[in-house]
Amino acid sequence: MHDAFGGITSSSGDDQTGQTDTVRQAWQRQRRALEEGRHYATPMGLIPRRRWSRLRPALKLFERLLRLSGLHARGRANALNIALKPVTVRLANLPVAFDGYRILQISDTHLDLLPALVDRITALLRGVSVDLLLLTGDYRDRHDDQPEPGLALLQPILAALEPKDGSFALLGNHDPAASVSILENMGLRVLLNQTVSIERPHGVLHLTGLDDVHSFYTEAAHGALREVRVGCRIAAVHSAEVADMAAAAGIDLYLCGHTHGGQIRLPWGGPLLSQLRRCRAYSHGLWRHGNMVGYTSNGAGVASIPIRYNCPPEVALIVLRRAEKPVC
Repeated sequence: MHDAFGGITSSSGDDQTGQTDTVRQAWQRQRRALEEGRHYATPMGLIPRRRWSRLRPALKLFERLLRLSGLHARGRANALNIALKPVTVRLANLPVAFDGYRILQISDTHLDLLPALVDRITALLRGVSVDLLLLTGDYRDRHDDQPEPGLALLQPILAALEPKDGSFALLGNHDPAASVSILENMGLRVLLNQTVSIERPHGVLHLTGLDDVHSFYTEAAHGALREVRVGCRIAAVHSAEVADMAAAAGIDLYLCGHTHGGQIRLPWGGPLLSQLRRCRAYSHGLWRHGNMVGYTSNGAGVASIPIRYNCPPEVALIVLRRAEKPVC
Protein backbone atom coordinates (compact mmCIF):
# COMPACT_ATOMS: atom_id res chain seq x y z
CA MET A 1 0.00 0.00 0.00
CA HIS A 2 1.45 3.35 -1.05
CA ASP A 3 0.65 6.64 0.59
CA ALA A 4 1.29 10.35 0.20
CA PHE A 5 5.00 9.87 0.80
CA GLY A 6 5.50 7.93 -2.45
CA GLY A 7 7.10 4.48 -2.34
CA ILE A 8 6.49 3.98 1.35
CA THR A 9 4.38 1.24 2.87
CA SER A 10 2.98 1.42 6.41
CA SER A 11 3.15 -1.55 8.72
CA SER A 12 -0.45 -1.24 9.87
CA GLY A 13 -3.59 0.80 9.50
CA ASP A 14 -4.81 2.87 6.58
CA ASP A 15 -4.48 6.49 7.67
CA GLN A 16 -1.54 8.86 7.16
CA THR A 17 0.15 7.79 10.39
CA GLY A 18 0.13 4.10 9.51
CA GLN A 19 -1.85 3.35 12.66
CA THR A 20 -5.55 2.89 13.27
CA ASP A 21 -7.35 5.48 15.38
CA THR A 22 -7.84 2.86 18.09
CA VAL A 23 -4.13 2.06 18.33
CA ARG A 24 -3.18 5.74 18.32
CA GLN A 25 -5.71 6.59 21.03
CA ALA A 26 -4.53 3.72 23.22
CA TRP A 27 -0.94 4.91 22.85
CA GLN A 28 -1.97 8.46 23.73
CA ARG A 29 -3.78 7.37 26.90
CA GLN A 30 -0.82 5.31 28.07
CA ARG A 31 1.73 8.03 27.23
CA ARG A 32 -0.22 10.72 29.10
CA ALA A 33 -0.61 8.47 32.12
CA LEU A 34 3.16 7.99 32.20
CA GLU A 35 3.72 11.74 31.84
CA GLU A 36 1.48 12.44 34.82
CA GLY A 37 2.84 9.62 36.97
CA ARG A 38 5.51 9.60 39.66
CA HIS A 39 7.89 7.28 37.86
CA TYR A 40 9.92 7.10 34.69
CA ALA A 41 9.20 3.99 32.65
CA THR A 42 12.50 2.46 31.50
CA PRO A 43 13.58 -0.88 30.00
CA MET A 44 14.74 -1.76 33.54
CA GLY A 45 11.34 -1.00 35.07
CA LEU A 46 9.86 1.98 36.89
CA ILE A 47 12.25 4.51 38.41
CA PRO A 48 11.12 7.28 40.81
CA ARG A 49 10.84 10.56 38.96
CA ARG A 50 13.33 13.21 40.06
CA ARG A 51 11.79 16.62 39.88
CA TRP A 52 14.03 18.67 37.62
CA SER A 53 13.09 21.80 39.56
CA ARG A 54 15.24 20.54 42.44
CA LEU A 55 18.34 20.72 40.25
CA ARG A 56 17.69 24.17 38.87
CA PRO A 57 19.36 26.09 41.72
CA ALA A 58 22.57 24.11 41.22
CA LEU A 59 22.46 24.67 37.47
CA LYS A 60 21.86 28.40 37.95
CA LEU A 61 24.85 28.58 40.30
CA PHE A 62 27.03 26.70 37.81
CA GLU A 63 25.97 29.04 35.01
CA ARG A 64 26.69 32.07 37.18
CA LEU A 65 30.18 30.77 37.94
CA LEU A 66 30.80 30.29 34.22
CA ARG A 67 29.81 33.88 33.56
CA LEU A 68 32.09 35.16 36.32
CA SER A 69 34.98 33.11 34.95
CA GLY A 70 34.46 34.37 31.41
CA LEU A 71 33.87 30.86 30.07
CA HIS A 72 30.15 31.23 29.41
CA ALA A 73 30.55 33.30 26.24
CA ARG A 74 32.98 30.77 24.82
CA GLY A 75 30.62 27.92 25.62
CA ARG A 76 27.71 29.70 23.94
CA ALA A 77 29.81 30.38 20.84
CA ASN A 78 30.70 26.68 20.77
CA ALA A 79 27.01 25.78 20.97
CA LEU A 80 26.22 27.98 17.97
CA ASN A 81 29.07 26.62 15.85
CA ILE A 82 26.97 23.89 14.27
CA ALA A 83 28.19 21.86 11.31
CA LEU A 84 26.86 19.31 8.85
CA LYS A 85 28.67 16.08 9.69
CA PRO A 86 28.91 13.42 6.94
CA VAL A 87 28.81 9.89 8.36
CA THR A 88 29.32 6.89 6.08
CA VAL A 89 27.77 3.66 7.31
CA ARG A 90 28.50 0.37 5.56
CA LEU A 91 25.86 -2.33 5.82
CA ALA A 92 26.12 -5.88 4.50
CA ASN A 93 22.36 -6.20 4.20
CA LEU A 94 21.81 -2.99 2.22
CA PRO A 95 20.12 -3.50 -1.18
CA VAL A 96 22.02 -2.18 -4.19
CA ALA A 97 19.11 0.19 -4.86
CA PHE A 98 19.90 2.02 -1.59
CA ASP A 99 23.68 2.26 -2.00
CA GLY A 100 24.39 5.97 -1.48
CA TYR A 101 21.06 6.62 0.28
CA ARG A 102 21.23 9.87 2.29
CA ILE A 103 19.47 10.25 5.65
CA LEU A 104 19.62 13.64 7.35
CA GLN A 105 19.38 13.14 11.11
CA ILE A 106 18.51 16.16 13.26
CA SER A 107 18.45 15.40 16.97
CA ASP A 108 17.95 17.26 20.23
CA THR A 109 17.40 20.77 18.89
CA HIS A 110 16.00 22.20 22.18
CA LEU A 111 15.38 25.37 20.19
CA ASP A 112 13.56 27.30 22.92
CA LEU A 113 16.79 27.33 24.98
CA LEU A 114 18.94 28.75 22.17
CA PRO A 115 16.65 30.25 19.46
CA ALA A 116 19.65 31.67 17.59
CA LEU A 117 20.28 28.12 16.36
CA VAL A 118 17.24 28.31 14.08
CA ASP A 119 18.88 30.62 11.54
CA ARG A 120 22.19 28.77 11.83
CA ILE A 121 20.62 25.38 11.09
CA THR A 122 18.37 26.74 8.34
CA ALA A 123 21.31 28.31 6.51
CA LEU A 124 23.37 25.16 6.98
CA LEU A 125 20.75 22.89 5.41
CA ARG A 126 19.37 25.05 2.62
CA GLY A 127 20.01 23.29 -0.68
CA VAL A 128 21.26 20.05 0.88
CA SER A 129 19.98 17.05 -1.10
CA VAL A 130 18.67 14.19 1.04
CA ASP A 131 16.50 11.15 0.51
CA LEU A 132 14.95 11.09 3.97
CA LEU A 133 14.72 13.50 6.91
CA LEU A 134 14.75 11.94 10.37
CA LEU A 135 14.19 13.95 13.55
CA THR A 136 15.10 11.92 16.62
CA GLY A 137 13.43 13.84 19.42
CA ASP A 138 13.75 16.61 22.04
CA TYR A 139 12.61 19.62 20.04
CA ARG A 140 12.10 21.90 23.03
CA ASP A 141 13.85 22.14 26.41
CA ARG A 142 11.36 23.39 29.00
CA HIS A 143 9.21 20.57 30.32
CA ASP A 144 6.80 22.88 32.11
CA ASP A 145 5.91 25.06 29.10
CA GLN A 146 3.27 24.35 26.47
CA PRO A 147 4.90 22.55 23.53
CA GLU A 148 3.62 24.79 20.70
CA PRO A 149 6.11 27.70 20.96
CA GLY A 150 9.18 25.47 21.10
CA LEU A 151 8.01 23.22 18.29
CA ALA A 152 7.07 26.16 16.07
CA LEU A 153 10.76 27.07 15.89
CA LEU A 154 11.30 23.98 13.72
CA GLN A 155 9.30 25.40 10.81
CA PRO A 156 12.07 27.40 9.05
CA ILE A 157 14.37 24.39 9.27
CA LEU A 158 11.79 22.08 7.73
CA ALA A 159 11.05 24.59 4.99
CA ALA A 160 14.72 24.55 3.92
CA LEU A 161 14.57 20.84 3.03
CA GLU A 162 12.84 18.74 0.37
CA PRO A 163 13.57 15.09 1.24
CA LYS A 164 12.62 12.74 -1.58
CA ASP A 165 11.10 10.03 0.62
CA GLY A 166 9.52 12.24 3.25
CA SER A 167 10.14 13.58 6.74
CA PHE A 168 9.83 11.46 9.88
CA ALA A 169 9.98 12.31 13.56
CA LEU A 170 10.17 10.58 16.93
CA LEU A 171 9.35 11.77 20.41
CA GLY A 172 12.08 12.30 22.98
CA ASN A 173 11.83 12.51 26.74
CA HIS A 174 11.20 16.28 26.45
CA ASP A 175 8.30 15.79 24.03
CA PRO A 176 4.82 15.16 25.46
CA ALA A 177 2.04 13.30 23.68
CA ALA A 178 0.53 16.66 22.73
CA SER A 179 3.52 17.19 20.42
CA VAL A 180 2.33 14.60 17.92
CA SER A 181 -0.49 16.59 16.31
CA ILE A 182 1.68 19.72 16.21
CA LEU A 183 4.50 17.91 14.43
CA GLU A 184 2.11 16.23 12.02
CA ASN A 185 0.58 19.59 11.13
CA MET A 186 4.09 20.67 10.09
CA GLY A 187 4.21 17.83 7.56
CA LEU A 188 6.20 15.39 9.67
CA ARG A 189 5.19 11.78 10.05
CA VAL A 190 5.54 10.76 13.69
CA LEU A 191 6.50 7.12 14.21
CA LEU A 192 5.13 5.65 17.43
CA ASN A 193 6.47 2.11 17.78
CA GLN A 194 5.79 1.34 14.13
CA THR A 195 7.57 0.51 10.89
CA VAL A 196 7.39 2.00 7.42
CA SER A 197 8.97 0.39 4.38
CA ILE A 198 10.70 2.46 1.70
CA GLU A 199 10.45 0.64 -1.59
CA ARG A 200 12.56 0.62 -4.72
CA PRO A 201 12.08 -1.61 -7.79
CA HIS A 202 14.85 -3.93 -6.56
CA GLY A 203 14.92 -3.54 -2.82
CA VAL A 204 13.28 -2.32 0.36
CA LEU A 205 14.48 -0.47 3.45
CA HIS A 206 12.50 -0.81 6.69
CA LEU A 207 12.46 2.10 9.14
CA THR A 208 11.19 1.36 12.66
CA GLY A 209 10.58 4.41 14.84
CA LEU A 210 10.08 4.07 18.59
CA ASP A 211 8.52 6.29 21.20
CA ASP A 212 11.04 7.55 23.78
CA VAL A 213 12.58 4.67 25.74
CA HIS A 214 14.45 6.80 28.31
CA SER A 215 11.40 7.93 30.30
CA PHE A 216 8.38 6.42 28.54
CA TYR A 217 9.37 2.88 27.63
CA THR A 218 6.62 0.32 26.99
CA GLU A 219 6.63 -3.24 25.69
CA ALA A 220 5.16 -1.87 22.46
CA ALA A 221 8.60 -0.45 21.67
CA HIS A 222 10.23 -3.84 22.10
CA GLY A 223 7.44 -5.40 20.09
CA ALA A 224 8.04 -3.03 17.18
CA LEU A 225 11.71 -4.03 17.10
CA ARG A 226 10.82 -7.72 17.10
CA GLU A 227 8.47 -7.53 14.11
CA VAL A 228 9.61 -9.98 11.44
CA ARG A 229 10.99 -8.07 8.45
CA VAL A 230 12.87 -9.38 5.44
CA GLY A 231 15.52 -6.97 4.23
CA CYS A 232 17.60 -4.14 5.63
CA ARG A 233 16.26 -2.66 8.87
CA ILE A 234 16.91 0.70 10.50
CA ALA A 235 15.77 1.52 14.04
CA ALA A 236 15.29 5.19 14.90
CA VAL A 237 15.18 5.67 18.67
CA HIS A 238 15.65 8.77 20.80
CA SER A 239 18.34 7.15 22.95
CA ALA A 240 20.73 4.20 22.72
CA GLU A 241 19.15 2.45 25.70
CA VAL A 242 17.58 -0.44 23.79
CA ALA A 243 20.53 -1.05 21.45
CA ASP A 244 20.99 -4.59 22.73
CA MET A 245 17.32 -5.39 22.13
CA ALA A 246 17.53 -3.98 18.61
CA ALA A 247 20.63 -5.99 17.76
CA ALA A 248 18.99 -9.17 19.06
CA ALA A 249 15.97 -8.42 16.87
CA GLY A 250 18.12 -8.25 13.73
CA ILE A 251 18.28 -4.49 13.24
CA ASP A 252 21.07 -3.47 10.85
CA LEU A 253 21.43 0.22 11.77
CA TYR A 254 20.44 2.08 14.95
CA LEU A 255 20.19 5.89 14.83
CA CYS A 256 19.74 7.88 18.04
CA GLY A 257 20.65 10.99 20.03
CA HIS A 258 19.58 12.10 23.53
CA THR A 259 23.06 12.38 25.06
CA HIS A 260 24.21 15.52 23.17
CA GLY A 261 27.50 13.63 23.00
CA GLY A 262 27.91 14.72 26.60
CA GLN A 263 27.58 18.45 25.72
CA ILE A 264 30.48 19.15 28.10
CA ARG A 265 33.42 16.84 27.49
CA LEU A 266 36.78 16.77 29.18
CA PRO A 267 39.76 17.85 27.05
CA TRP A 268 40.85 14.22 26.68
CA GLY A 269 37.43 13.26 25.34
CA GLY A 270 35.32 11.90 28.20
CA PRO A 271 31.79 13.22 28.81
CA LEU A 272 30.88 14.44 32.29
CA LEU A 273 27.43 12.82 31.90
CA SER A 274 26.01 10.40 29.36
CA GLN A 275 22.34 10.54 30.49
CA LEU A 276 22.06 6.82 29.69
CA ARG A 277 20.80 4.26 32.20
CA ARG A 278 21.93 1.29 30.08
CA CYS A 279 24.03 0.70 26.95
CA ARG A 280 26.22 3.51 28.29
CA ALA A 281 29.12 2.72 25.98
CA TYR A 282 27.09 4.15 23.10
CA SER A 283 26.94 7.79 24.19
CA HIS A 284 28.38 9.32 21.01
CA GLY A 285 29.54 8.65 17.48
CA LEU A 286 29.74 5.39 15.56
CA TRP A 287 29.63 2.11 17.46
CA ARG A 288 28.69 -1.51 16.94
CA HIS A 289 26.73 -4.02 19.00
CA GLY A 290 27.14 -7.49 17.54
CA ASN A 291 26.29 -7.25 13.85
CA MET A 292 24.42 -3.97 14.26
CA VAL A 293 26.00 -0.60 13.49
CA GLY A 294 24.88 2.36 15.57
CA TYR A 295 25.29 6.11 15.47
CA THR A 296 24.60 8.48 18.37
CA SER A 297 24.43 12.08 17.26
CA ASN A 298 26.01 14.88 19.30
CA GLY A 299 22.74 16.70 18.67
CA ALA A 300 22.08 20.13 17.28
CA GLY A 301 21.06 21.91 20.46
CA VAL A 302 21.83 22.16 24.14
CA ALA A 303 20.02 21.20 27.34
CA SER A 304 19.64 23.12 30.59
CA ILE A 305 22.49 25.59 29.93
CA PRO A 306 23.22 27.00 26.43
CA ILE A 307 26.89 26.00 26.34
CA ARG A 308 29.15 23.33 24.88
CA TYR A 309 32.79 22.44 25.52
CA ASN A 310 34.87 19.96 23.49
CA CYS A 311 31.67 18.58 21.96
CA PRO A 312 30.56 20.40 18.79
CA PRO A 313 26.89 20.42 17.76
CA GLU A 314 25.96 18.67 14.55
CA VAL A 315 23.39 17.71 12.01
CA ALA A 316 24.38 14.25 10.77
CA LEU A 317 24.20 13.31 7.11
CA ILE A 318 24.11 9.52 7.18
CA VAL A 319 25.21 8.00 3.87
CA LEU A 320 24.44 4.29 3.47
CA ARG A 321 26.90 2.09 1.59
CA ARG A 322 27.01 -1.63 0.89
CA ALA A 323 29.67 -3.72 2.58
CA GLU A 324 30.52 -7.40 2.87
CA LYS A 325 30.02 -7.10 6.61
CA PRO A 326 28.96 -4.27 8.98
CA VAL A 327 31.86 -1.93 9.54
CA CYS A 328 32.07 1.07 11.89
